[in-house]
Amino acid sequence: MARILITSGPTRQYLDPVRYLTNGSSGRMGKALAQAALDLGHEVVVISGPVNVDYPAGARVVPIISTEDLLKASRDEFARCDGVIGAAAPCDYRPMQVEEHKIAKNGQPLLLQLVETPDVIATLGSEKRRNQWVVGFALETDDARFKAITKLEKKHCDLIVLNGPTAMDAGDNEVEMLNHAGEVVLAANGSKDEVAKRILQVIQAQLIDVFSAAVSE
Repeated sequence: MARILITSGPTRQYLDPVRYLTNGSSGRMGKALAQAALDLGHEVVVISGPVNVDYPAGARVVPIISTEDLLKASRDEFARCDGVIGAAAPCDYRPMQVEEHKIAKNGQPLLLQLVETPDVIATLGSEKRRNQWVVGFALETDDARFKAITKLEKKHCDLIVLNGPTAMDAGDNEVEMLNHAGEVVLAANGSKDEVAKRILQVIQAQLIDVFSAAVSE
C-alpha cells in the first residue's frame, strides 16, 4: 500500500476582499483519482482548493485557498507520502498588491500588475527523495505533446498526464500519459471516473510496484 498525495481543484488569488483570480477547475478529476487510488487499497490525502464536489470518505482532505497555501500544505504532506498526483489547476499569477478595501468603479480602465505564483509540482519534484515519485498534469491548447514533455522534464516528474481545456468543469476527459522518452504509455477517454482508474493502473504498474520492489531489494 502506498500513501498518495493528490492535489485537486483551483486556487484563488484575491485582488481585494471580494474579488479574485481563478480558473474553471471543478475538482472532479481529483475526486475520481482519489477514489481510484482508494479502490486499489492505497491511503489518500487530498489537498483541494474551493470546489463543489464531495471527496471520497476514505480520503483525508486538506482545504486550501491560494497557490501559496497549496504549496505549503503540499510540501508538508509530501514529506510523509510515497508519491503525488498533481491534478490541481493552481492560479499561475497573483496581483502584486491586494487592496485592503473593495475596489470601486471609477469609469476608468483597471490596470493589474501580476506576478507568477510558485510552481507547486516543480517544487515537489525538485525536493522528492529517491523513493518518491511525481505525476504531473499538463493542460495545453497547442503544441500539446511538446509542451507536456517540456513540463515533465522541468518539473522533475516521472510521468505526465496531458489533457485539454474541454476537461475543465466537465464530466468526461481525454488524456495521454507520457514518459521521459516521450512515449504515450496511456491514451484514454471517457468519464473521469473511468479515466482515473486507467491512470492509476499505469501509476501502479510503472511507479508504485517498481519503487516498492526497489525498496525491498
